[in-house]
Amino acid sequence: MPHPNARLTVHGRRLLIERVRAGRPVAHVADEMGISRTTAHKWVRRWRAEGDAGLYDRSSRPLTTPHRTPADVENRICELRRERKLGPARIGPILEMPASTVHRVLTRHQLNRLRWMDRPTGQVIRRYERGRPGELVHVDIKKLGNIPDGGGHRIMTRQQATGNRQATTDARQGGSPVIGYSFVHTHSHRRPHPARLQRDPDRAYVRPYSSNAERAEALADFLHTYNYHRCHTALGGQPPISRVNNPASQYS
Repeated sequence: MPHPNARLTVHGRRLLIERVRAGRPVAHVADEMGISRTTAHKWVRRWRAEGDAGLYDRSSRPLTTPHRTPADVENRICELRRERKLGPARIGPILEMPASTVHRVLTRHQLNRLRWMDRPTGQVIRRYERGRPGELVHVDIKKLGNIPDGGGHRIMTRQQATGNRQATTDARQGGSPVIGYSFVHTHSHRRPHPARLQRDPDRAYVRPYSSNAERAEALADFLHTYNYHRCHTALGGQPPISRVNNPASQYS
């Protein structure tokens, strides 16, 4: 990003090069554009050496940082974070370092937020978006316990839940109070329907439900919110529907 008081933007630098290439003296062009001859010659030299890429601002980061935390210490900080899930206030005393320094190291390695990590492995979760439909297909299967009519043990006592299980089983097929399971498939489709762009099985545990039908009704509302309104970091803050070029019924 150019300095806020800079005379030249990238467009201005291109204009400078065009005028110089037209055969005009660099000193005259510099005077017209309100910059010094030294600055004008600098951009001309960069353009001749690097082409159009040389007209963009370079990083102001120093080539060397003598006082940066050594690499082996940074690795040790990252290991403690991944393996023991410790924060800066606890890692600091272990390594005899200020907590603020530990926090900067964790931020540099994108480990400063535990929610960004896969808890079992300690690896940073990388969100991504594929270039074209069907390039990569994910299939996840989640096993969900069916809910007896009237509710299960999450919203009432075990005795009441057992009674509901028996009543639901008797009403359906009879026998012992076994409700069974449902399986939810999460997948990406080659030509996604807007209402099926993504299913989140963990939605089933957001709140307790009194029956399978109630949970199924809540899922439909969640799918709409997830696909049309929820911001996704992998999509630059946009909902999944923004990546569908021709949703169903768009041109009907």
